[in-house]
Amino acid sequence: MLSILLTTALAASAATSASAWQDGLDWHGVHVAMTRDAQSNYTLAWPYGQRVIAVQPMRVDTTSTLFNGLFAMAQDDLTQDSVSAIRDNAFDHGQPIPCQCFETGLKWPYVWTRDLSYSIDLGLWRFDPARSRNSLQFKLSDVRGPDSRAPAATQGSASIKSVVMQDTGSGGSWPISTDRVVWFLGARHLLGDKAFAADVYRALRDTLAQDRAYVFDRNVGLYRGETSFLDWREQSYPVWTQNNVVAIAQSFSLSTNVLHYSALQMAAAMAVSHGDANAAADYRTQAAALKSAINARFWRNDRKMYMSYIGGDGTPYDTYDLLGIALAITSGVADDDRAQRTLANYPTWPAGSPVIWPERADQPIYHNRAIWPFVSAYALRAARKVNDPARIAHELRSIMRGAALHGSNMENYELLTQGQHIDEGQLSGPVVNSPRQLWSVAAYLAAVTEGVFGLEDDGRIEPKLPMSLVPMLFGARRSITLSLPNQTITLQLPATLGDGNLLVADHASTESTTTVVTLKAMHAADTPLREDAPLYAPTAPAAPVVTTAADDWRIQVDGKALLYVNGQRQPATDGSASIAKQTGLQCISTTRTDAQGIESLQSPAVCVGDLANVTGAWPRRWTATTGGNYRVWLNYANDHGPINTGITAAVKVLVVDCAGRDAQRVPLVMPHSIGLQASTYGEFSASAGAACRFSLDDGFNMSYLEHFAHYTGGAGGIAGPLNDADIHELQIALLPQETTPP
Repeated sequence: MLSILLTTALAASAATSASAWQDGLDWHGVHVAMTRDAQSNYTLAWPYGQRVIAVQPMRVDTTSTLFNGLFAMAQDDLTQDSVSAIRDNAFDHGQPIPCQCFETGLKWPYVWTRDLSYSIDLGLWRFDPARSRNSLQFKLSDVRGPDSRAPAATQGSASIKSVVMQDTGSGGSWPISTDRVVWFLGARHLLGDKAFAADVYRALRDTLAQDRAYVFDRNVGLYRGETSFLDWREQSYPVWTQNNVVAIAQSFSLSTNVLHYSALQMAAAMAVSHGDANAAADYRTQAAALKSAINARFWRNDRKMYMSYIGGDGTPYDTYDLLGIALAITSGVADDDRAQRTLANYPTWPAGSPVIWPERADQPIYHNRAIWPFVSAYALRAARKVNDPARIAHELRSIMRGAALHGSNMENYELLTQGQHIDEGQLSGPVVNSPRQLWSVAAYLAAVTEGVFGLEDDGRIEPKLPMSLVPMLFGARRSITLSLPNQTITLQLPATLGDGNLLVADHASTESTTTVVTLKAMHAADTPLREDAPLYAPTAPAAPVVTTAADDWRIQVDGKALLYVNGQRQPATDGSASIAKQTGLQCISTTRTDAQGIESLQSPAVCVGDLANVTGAWPRRWTATTGGNYRVWLNYANDHGPINTGITAAVKVLVVDCAGRDAQRVPLVMPHSIGLQASTYGEFSASAGAACRFSLDDGFNMSYLEHFAHYTGGAGGIAGPLNDADIHELQIALLPQETTPP
């Protein structure tokens, strides 16, 4: 069935010429038409409905009525998303909350940190700066007062007063999900307002300090936490994380680390403007080290792409996501060569680019096997940076087509058909699909203002227009125009187009608020779209069975598998294998590969080796028999919320006092759980024979924030902060000597 759909999509793509995008388009047997009346109202008609779009304040004048009308429709969607009150059933018992804000979409009438921030970064700051600031302010929060039991300090750092909120989410929110720093991606555009800029700088310092204390791994050089936006665990992580998200909390993701890099760069610049040279230098040093670690840890050389995430011990995963890759390119984390390669090697389909690859055959359509317009807009931005005309045109058409086919800027689309819902039984989807989704609206506006007309954040006009789009946009005309409230941009074709494949600025003239840019053709590297990738990854195997045999560990797997030990790939095995016992912990996992060499996600890991269980009243005591580095974690249960939401992930700081060493502080995270399980782990060092004393300090979670006093959907909200778990054994295991620093 999938091969038939794919063949149909390829044929449809080939049959859709550029000229067919003038007044409408045809796709999978569906015809869409856009017309314009004498009063400049547009009407979009398709077999399932019709939408009339009134005259809008911003206009685009090209030869394509479809392109022009969809720009008007995006503005109309944005008007509907501009509200005076928001609501969500988990806050204030679902009652309206006054806020001159952007709501997230028809089905999501609230303000969510990542949706909002990406939307503003894609250009909403330009169209309604006041509402953008209001919405961002709504996602800032002070720490609750002293009567709330909120800790006064974070691991010896200055008092934390105001931070960006991580929304309710996986395992009880932050620090399982740690992409709240995306807020600064949006806020950076609005620093001209001095009062807002002061709030931003305070929040930036405090949020970065908190993340540095709780989620930064100094041994690896990365920040832990879930991939940004891809927060439906089993859609993009191994299915065994569905009911246990500790591995996600322990892991490192590309997108979230790139967002931290951007936040550190912003902090350095703001510190300079505040006259704090020492802080600026510190932030620059942190940013440079993080950039180096991202490139060292996430680049997969056999694929020539950045991996979406890696395990807590560095285990590589053969999985990729377009947002993370696009952010790595646009942030400058990727150098020119890697930027070109990683984007070129990320697959496309005729309808657009999937947000993850490869797809999961056992999961419904949502993040899996789906196109999300806002991610396509970031891919378009990345393609502009690397001068990739084929990718620019592909992403632009995908954004246009989705909006046209469904009469609104929808949340997402199925990958092969660009449908808003495909019936495939338990795999049907997209499972949720909201009209006028805010970041999809922002994506279309960005596709026009930035993608076609080249309007940059700093006001520069740098068009990079693929020659393949000239028939659609210019037709027989010599110029096209974008009219914004305070600016008009006209792009003018050169006298002769030449044989280039990308139109860029030759020269410009400005009179009052009107800029005319005369284009010239250049020949960019002709990078073809990757259209030959397999759709699905193999299903991950079950956990290996590991038994002891003299000096070896015997490993049983189901069929052929690749073997990993402590994150390092071993020779392949077929049914059984053995590895030599070593001093220290050995964690073993497996993957499968298909005929095309695509690797499955990892199985659960089985860890073997000597293990100490330390019980009793706190403080607990233990003596190191061997000198070296040790892994430490807690067995616990946290039943304060479901696996997929809430704000009550328990966060504690294990204070380790070993004879002959300064006190060592190890943050441990205990997400919502189903019964007893292991927490995240950390490391400490001890000398042979050293007596060690362990105590627990309170850490921090989102329930300590004032904003969540309005949370009525679960624990830790209106009834007061909650940062607790049922704690059982403290477990300690020696790490192999090669992980011990000299």
